[in-house]
Amino acid sequence: MDSLSENNIELVDTTAWPYLTKELPGIGGVIKVCPEDFFVDEIPLYQPSGEGTHTFFRIEKNGLASSDAAERIADALGVRHLDIGMAGRKDTKAVTRQWMSVEHVEPDRLLALELPNIRILEVARHNNKLKTGHLAGNRFRIRVRQLEVPVPHGKEIAEQCLNILARRGVPNYFGPQRFGSRFESHLLGWALVKDRLEEFTDILLGKPELDKQKDFIRARRFYEEGQYDKAYRNWPFRFRDQRRALQSLIDYPGDKRRAALAVSKPFRSLLVAAWQSHIFNQVLAARMPRIDQVLQGDLAMKHDNGACFAVEDPAAEQPRCERFEISPTGPLLGLRTTRISGAAGEIENAVLDQVPLQEEDLRRLKTAGAKGGRRALRFQPKQTEIDTGQDDKGEYLQLSFELDSGCYATILLRELMKKDVA
Repeated sequence: MDSLSENNIELVDTTAWPYLTKELPGIGGVIKVCPEDFFVDEIPLYQPSGEGTHTFFRIEKNGLASSDAAERIADALGVRHLDIGMAGRKDTKAVTRQWMSVEHVEPDRLLALELPNIRILEVARHNNKLKTGHLAGNRFRIRVRQLEVPVPHGKEIAEQCLNILARRGVPNYFGPQRFGSRFESHLLGWALVKDRLEEFTDILLGKPELDKQKDFIRARRFYEEGQYDKAYRNWPFRFRDQRRALQSLIDYPGDKRRAALAVSKPFRSLLVAAWQSHIFNQVLAARMPRIDQVLQGDLAMKHDNGACFAVEDPAAEQPRCERFEISPTGPLLGLRTTRISGAAGEIENAVLDQVPLQEEDLRRLKTAGAKGGRRALRFQPKQTEIDTGQDDKGEYLQLSFELDSGCYATILLRELMKKDVA
């Protein structure tokens, strides 16, 4: 973990994450054959008040990233991209609905917008900007196609699996998408935490062997050859942070530390968060399958308010865990992280002891906004429904469910399909 050298690069290995329902066969299959196969509807944390200088607007986007949709809307309104607020980012290859906000723009202007793959569904005024995390959860309707078993049998397996997951909980892994298309975002975050900015730049812009797309491979090879101007010209325009780093190298040849610092602070914070997520996933994998049992020394989370408390009498607390009122937690490393003891601490600390964090590393974590905390080791799907159908693309199994904010639908699907879903 302490080395990022080329011969010791440690990418995320999603196959190492244990399944809770390993005794059940997988249904296999694929998702997102078309955007309509993956529908997400955001559940807001609160409703707009009807008054204020901010205009909340609910959009439906098709086949677009949330950031791209926000930028198109900002350009159409003539405001800065940063002026568009949103509670969370939604899948790109999907049909998704979510709320956004903008200040000092009349609702009628938003309703009048006509943009490709974007529809404005409703508007309302409010007195503050919509910010990250201002959502309660998401509703999903997902179609799985090309099952490895007949669709009726796949439905039976899925029902058995969901019954277990609703009772015991879904392992609350951070999904593969958290770690980027090359599964190396956590390595970039670790380089930032350890102040290894030259290595950060080499991973961010180089290592073409980790890519599959020809455009990126070509640009990364130019970087490794020191041809920064050619790498810049070949890098896709939408990847602004990588282009900022390359422009810095063009202006200040060889200064890879300066190039790393040219990357925007929000992007760096996202990468540090990916590293935190990687450590949490390792702790969760070590705890499996006992995610529905509280152990001596656990810091358990109350699901109604997110508060944590130390478990002193596991037998007394276990009934609450079985009712899904509380769950054991894992660490999001930072200054506020508390080492736990007892049986739970033996599992968790065996992972954390392999992470060589120094005092200055913790300060850099704080600077990156990674204060630290706890995350529940499991989540409970709600309002689950399973159906089957057929259309011009063939038979499918349709799953509908609700998840709390921060939980990954792909992790639930992974338990059913018994394969990695990015």
